Amino acid sequence: MSTFASTTPAAKTSGSSAAPARADSGTRRRGLLRWLFVAPALVYMALFFGYPLVRNIVMSFQHYTPKTYFTGEAPFNGLDNWRAVFSNELFAGSLWHTAIFTLGSLLGQFTIGLALAVFFSRRFRLSGFVRAILLLPWLVPMVVSAVVWRRILDQDHGILNSALHAVGLTEGGVPWLNSPGVALLSAILVNIWIGIPFNMVILYGGLQEIPRELYEAASLDGASPWRTFRSVTLPMLRPVITVVLVLGFMSTVKILDLILALTSGGPADSTQTLGTVTYQLSFLQLDFGQGAVVGNVLILISAVFAVLYLRANRADFGKGK
Repeated sequence: MSTFASTTPAAKTSGSSAAPARADSGTRRRGLLRWLFVAPALVYMALFFGYPLVRNIVMSFQHYTPKTYFTGEAPFNGLDNWRAVFSNELFAGSLWHTAIFTLGSLLGQFTIGLALAVFFSRRFRLSGFVRAILLLPWLVPMVVSAVVWRRILDQDHGILNSALHAVGLTEGGVPWLNSPGVALLSAILVNIWIGIPFNMVILYGGLQEIPRELYEAASLDGASPWRTFRSVTLPMLRPVITVVLVLGFMSTVKILDLILALTSGGPADSTQTLGTVTYQLSFLQLDFGQGAVVGNVLILISAVFAVLYLRANRADFGKGK
């Protein structure tokens, strides 16, 4: 009897200590499984995003030429590439053109896209068919769109100038792509045409998520349509607007194929952007070090707006909680 009494507490003690150990083991196993599921994505990001990013940063501090591909020699030259790029007038002009092109494109795409989204949120006959037609500019490859618009905007044989002349609005052909003062505006208008469908689709989806009860309450309070739009629609649509603007910015600021196919950066470098300057330095002048510098500037600008996007989303999430 005494032996049984003396061994029972020890058994209970060992059992109670084994339970936390098993719990810790289960927690570690679940944590390991989580990492195993995430590992393929991390490896993919490291190989296809992390390595090129690091390589591009290193290249911007090297004298990297076509000869390097054969000899493997790319001596470090400190900040020489950065000084050469920042003292280049072409870079300063492209930075200004990129800002104008990006802001003009975003303003036009978002404004028209939001107007169309609000218009189509009121169901009517054939609305689905018309929305599908408006998606075509988004589905066509950008190079194809640029080539088509280059023909439309041709000064001598373009359809647009022919139509303007037919209705008596112009006497001669407007140099849409041949004038330094007009070419950048033409590129912005073409990019607006291409980006409207994306803005419309995303904003239309956001409008469908707004509860109808809010509009009914605003109507009962006697709010005008503009007041309802300003006090109900815009606040409820804010997270979607943030996504549209940030994604639109990140795709527009680095645009290359549209400008190359439309104007090739001309005339007189009036449509040179950071993307085209990167292409020109790297693949025309074959100075990969300076091209990497401009690429890093683009990455830095995109990263800043990505951080702003994440902070805005975190703020919206905090308000939702």
